[in-house]
Amino acid sequence: MTDFNRSVLPDAVRSNGATPNPWWANAVVYQIYPRSFQDTNGDGIGDLKGITSRLDYLADLGVDVLWLSPVYRSPQDDNGYDISDYQDIDPLFGTLEDMDELLAEAHKRGLKIVMDLVVNHTSDEHAWFQASRDKDDPHADWYWWRPARPGHEPGTPGAEPNRWGSYFGGSAWQYDPKRGEYYLHQFSRKQPDLNWENPEVRKAVYEMMNWWMDRGIDGFRMDVITLISKYLDSHGRLPGEIDSELSEGEIGEEGYTNASPFCSDGPRLDEFLAEMRREVFEGREGYMNVGEAPGVTPERNEFITDPAHKELDMLFLFDHVSVDQSPESKWDTHAFVPKKLQDRMSRQQEAVRNAGWASLFFCNHDQPRVVSRWGDDSDRESRELSAKAFGMLLHMHRGTPYIYEGEELGMTNAHFTELGQYRDLEAINAYRQRVEEARCQSPESMMAALALIGRDNSRTPMQWDASRYAGFTAPDAATEPWIGVNPNHVEINAAEEFDDPDSVYSFYKKLIAMRHDSATVATGEWNLVAADSEQVYAFTRTSGDDAILVVVNLTGKTARVPAEVARLLENGVSESRVLLSTYDAVHGVKSIARGELARWEGVVIQL
Repeated sequence: MTDFNRSVLPDAVRSNGATPNPWWANAVVYQIYPRSFQDTNGDGIGDLKGITSRLDYLADLGVDVLWLSPVYRSPQDDNGYDISDYQDIDPLFGTLEDMDELLAEAHKRGLKIVMDLVVNHTSDEHAWFQASRDKDDPHADWYWWRPARPGHEPGTPGAEPNRWGSYFGGSAWQYDPKRGEYYLHQFSRKQPDLNWENPEVRKAVYEMMNWWMDRGIDGFRMDVITLISKYLDSHGRLPGEIDSELSEGEIGEEGYTNASPFCSDGPRLDEFLAEMRREVFEGREGYMNVGEAPGVTPERNEFITDPAHKELDMLFLFDHVSVDQSPESKWDTHAFVPKKLQDRMSRQQEAVRNAGWASLFFCNHDQPRVVSRWGDDSDRESRELSAKAFGMLLHMHRGTPYIYEGEELGMTNAHFTELGQYRDLEAINAYRQRVEEARCQSPESMMAALALIGRDNSRTPMQWDASRYAGFTAPDAATEPWIGVNPNHVEINAAEEFDDPDSVYSFYKKLIAMRHDSATVATGEWNLVAADSEQVYAFTRTSGDDAILVVVNLTGKTARVPAEVARLLENGVSESRVLLSTYDAVHGVKSIARGELARWEGVVIQL
């Protein structure tokens, strides 16, 4: 039971600037993608009962919080991130009673449950949106409705209110014949953006959030929450609308302008988040809230997560997971450069040095598997070593670590080779938009990009054992899993790794225990060492008189120990001072003595 494993941070230790320290300052979060975690009824889709059946595994791993991707009622256009009823469970996943059972059983084991919440947009099948299609309905202004551009026939190319493109390809505007106007959707056309300028929208959202909190959940992870405030001119017009005082910028290679600068971290974001804090969380205890934050800088993260400002506890930033992508398009990928990752993560750490907090992640439902993306999954030894190296790097930073299901096993990308194997709307639309319509990318390079960074890489079924469907569903189930099982599940699975002291799973247990047991690991000051190294990422963590050194070779080649690191270790290193190694303590001592780190070698050393 993880509550009993996690030590209480002493009052003398500072975490995010709050007094007393929040309970989550030395906690670890585990993300579950419900449709891919555990299927109990044989329909090929994971469900809530499946999660409940695996709680002992999660408690043994030692994590403290389970974050569930959306399980609300939904048409599943974007795998549940298009919600049609916030206060019901989609039959794919079970019932409200199943949710109550999961909460009760998780709480028995000291595990907290955080639900994913999408309130930048709803499904177009939500009752609010259906009502808003009538201009005379009280919900008429609950979404971003705009007329066609003057002189253009509504519903024809060029009639859109501006030229914004959607994150999922094509225009960000969809014409609705019933209302005779366009609505804004930054994602799928079935995900219309809510108009947060309307106080009635915000009131309804807060009422729904309180309903869930009263039901017993422990907080929310809020999807793209930093998109809820849009930039408007003095007359309430969006950039690029007719007569707008704001320009929408230049048209990109796909034929659209970029909405992100005008919809990310908008002028009323702080106001809205502070209002949400007052209306939902004020007076409650034991919760946490984290926001997904596209377009937010590390410096703004400090402000929003500073407890003095009473907004959010944590944010997910994305600058570090785009180091292998061009600014123009995420599908224009480049080779991984460790120095770029170091620069981005260092900036995030420095920004919260005095106040605020960091979310630590490499993987989630929107990101590929880090071991395939930046590590080496070409053979078992390389996969395990690089999985441990990136795990060590992440978990030794200051902040709250997030583990995505299967990351603790070293699960890899799907290695799909055909477009028909993908299920993700973003991937399918991007291929059509970039290859077939805009013709700005070749089929070969697009397929290579999908294989490297496509979201479905993280959505293949959890690999529990070596059976036909990896233990995700029964081997004789009548229905195959909703997406293909990775063939390497025969080698990479929980049953194989559970009792192996050298497995990736066992390594993650050690990382989690260090977070729980060491105030230095959880909250100690972070300082970069050897900033100029091209292969080695090194830093210290200090708390009072306690200090540790973390040094990780993020390449598949031998690396020299940087001079700055060598100076810190000039008196040598004994086995007893090696707190953790991606190889073993003896190997780490010999490497330091030789002045070089083996491929993917990481060592945590007590100074």
